[in-house]
Amino acid sequence: MKNRIKELRARNNFTQLELAQKVNVRRETIVFLEKGKYNPSLKLAYDISNLFKKKIEEVFLFDDD
Repeated sequence: MKNRIKELRARNNFTQLELAQKVNVRRETIVFLEKGKYNPSLKLAYDISNLFKKKIEEVFLFDDD
């Protein structure tokens, strides 16, 4: 699954650590999310999307295959 976390984080001037603290995860979780190596729980996806005031599908891009 691809996502726009790095882009949205940069637009909002958040460091990885700041974003992690705002959604109650470790910084490493944000690193793995940005690299596409970790699929978030529904709650984490919701929290991140809500923080950026976006719909989940605007942050997390699902493949159609």
